[in-house]
Amino acid sequence: PHPIMSKAKTAFESSIKDAEDLLAHFDSMPKPPPESAEVLKRAGLVMALTAWETYVEDRVREEVLARLRVVNGSYVGKFVTGRLEDELRRFHNPSADKTKKLFADFLEVDVTSGWEWQHFDQPKAKKTLDELIAKRGDAVHRSKPSAAGAPPAPHLVKRDDLDKSIRFLKCLVEATDRVLVEP
Repeated sequence: PHPIMSKAKTAFESSIKDAEDLLAHFDSMPKPPPESAEVLKRAGLVMALTAWETYVEDRVREEVLARLRVVNGSYVGKFVTGRLEDELRRFHNPSADKTKKLFADFLEVDVTSGWEWQHFDQPKAKKTLDELIAKRGDAVHRSKPSAAGAPPAPHLVKRDDLDKSIRFLKCLVEATDRVLVEP
């Protein structure tokens, strides 16, 4: 039997499509693509990691609200949801450690314990996520205009890396959801 998919996972699958569409648009360009096409790959990485960040926030909120159903509206319920919303306002760049801490603090679950799938064990999954988070920061803050006459800067986001990143994040969401759905 297939476990029920979380609303957060459904929303992730819709938003990761933006990154896939950007990659498809890049792939449809004439070869070699114009230098301006580089922005599509950077934007794709940013969109993919934004989809992950939104998934983490939505998923912890969804699970906390489900567990608080019995105390909804009470002092305890309001206190916990208030603390969670405060935490989420400060929650950015969901690295492995930050994601683990968020779910552990509010749900007493180590979601990273289930970060294993074909070709990935927990340490490799954590390291890959952290590298992608760092690369997103670079993609947002360090887009390099090439100096006049200088050779173009090497591409920050390679086509295959974007493709692998999207697939990695889909597996990561699948693994995270599995930890929260299965008993």
